[in-house]
Amino acid sequence: MKFPTRPLALGLLALGFSALIFSRAQAGGGHYYPPVADPLVKEECGSCHLAFPASMLPASSWKRMMGELDSHFGDNASVDPEVARKITAYLVANAADTGGQRYGAKLQRGVDPASAPQRITALPKWVREHREVPDWEWRHKDVRSKANCTACHADAELGYYED
Repeated sequence: MKFPTRPLALGLLALGFSALIFSRAQAGGGHYYPPVADPLVKEECGSCHLAFPASMLPASSWKRMMGELDSHFGDNASVDPEVARKITAYLVANAADTGGQRYGAKLQRGVDPASAPQRITALPKWVREHREVPDWEWRHKDVRSKANCTACHADAELGYYED
C-alpha cells in the first residue's frame, strides 16, 4: 500500500502556516508592545505622557532615565526615592532585553547593546517605521511631538502601534 505523502505534506504545510499566522495574531503582530500593567507606573509616568511600554527600551536605558528624573527631557520629573525604586524595578524587569524580549527585540535591532538610548523615537526601527511621515505632521497642533504616539496610534495605550 502506497502512503499518500502529498496530501500529508500539504496538510502539514497549511498547519504550520496557520500556526505562524495565529502566533503573530496573538502577539499583536510586529507592532504590539505589552502596555504598562503596574498601577504605580501608569499613574506616575502616565500623568505627563503615555506610559511607554517597558519593552520599548533596554534595562540600561530605564535605569539611566530613572536616575536622571531631575532633567527628564527638559522637565523635573523627580519622585519619592521609594516610588522611583519601584518604577525602576518594574521597567527593568519588563525591558526589551529582559522580561519583554519577546516584544522588544524587534525595536532593539541595530541598537548597540552597550548604549542606553533615551529616546524611543531615535531607535533605528522607529526611524524606519516613521520615515514617510512629513515634518509638517509632527508640528500639527494635535501631534506636536514624535513622542505623542496616541495622536496617530489610537490603540497605543493598549499596546498596539499599527498605522
